[in-house]
Amino acid sequence: MTVVAFATAEHISTISICFLLFLSNLCMNDWLNKAIVGDNLEVMKQLPSNSIDLIYCDILYGTGRNFRDYQDIKPKRDIVEAFYIPRIKGMHQLLKDTGSIYLQMDTRINHWVRCIMDDVFGYDRFLNELIWCYNTQGYSKSKYSSKHDSILFYSKTKKHTFNLETIRNKNPSESTVKRFGKEIEKNGFFIDTKSKKKVYELKGSPPLDWFEMSVLPYAHKENTGYDTQKPKALLQRIIKASSNKGDIVADFFCGSGTTLEAANELERNFFGCDINPKAIEITNSRIKSSLFSTV
Repeated sequence: MTVVAFATAEHISTISICFLLFLSNLCMNDWLNKAIVGDNLEVMKQLPSNSIDLIYCDILYGTGRNFRDYQDIKPKRDIVEAFYIPRIKGMHQLLKDTGSIYLQMDTRINHWVRCIMDDVFGYDRFLNELIWCYNTQGYSKSKYSSKHDSILFYSKTKKHTFNLETIRNKNPSESTVKRFGKEIEKNGFFIDTKSKKKVYELKGSPPLDWFEMSVLPYAHKENTGYDTQKPKALLQRIIKASSNKGDIVADFFCGSGTTLEAANELERNFFGCDINPKAIEITNSRIKSSLFSTV
């Protein structure tokens, strides 16, 4: 019998998957701020449609490897499509009309997954392929070294949330400083050429569809020891951009729970699941600490 772990600020309890099926008629509020063990395809079937504001998943990359903490699928098109088509359809059904989805992977399967996303969400709902560049050990002598992940960003409709100001770069570009800095220094403002309004400070440049961010070092305080854990800063960036306080953020491949912890710290509600009991054990521990630290 599969065990399902629920994490709340007050306690962590366990129930069986049989009882999970009994809960299928509950509203989304009954699922909030929990992490459960289970096959994400089966879990998604129990959740109410049009109930989630933002989905982020660091999906299986199709390496075929047996990691310490999970078994990856093989990089074969028929396997990838059989695995992801029903799951991506499920995620589409769960998203609100104003919702967005980010799926992270690398070059092994991103071309196949994008075709699936186009079929399910629609080609016109593709917004970006974000490129996360990082520098890790190991280089190829026969090709360009692969040092990036792809994050496919889609929305359910045109009415999606995107908070540009929350993810602007901290500092304005050199060209902006060169063009307007002297005017601000001299007059205290400059005149915007489009709006014709006075601007009193230089804003950071808008975010691009690629960015550099370090992977988690082994000794980093965030590192839980779970395979392929992603940095919290990456999730904070996505959550700030595509959700608001009080929204519901879901991760159906939640691993060590970085998405859920980041969502809670940014005052969002969250829901997560993973098929690996160890993942949920780590997630519950992080959630519990995060919930108490933000009270």
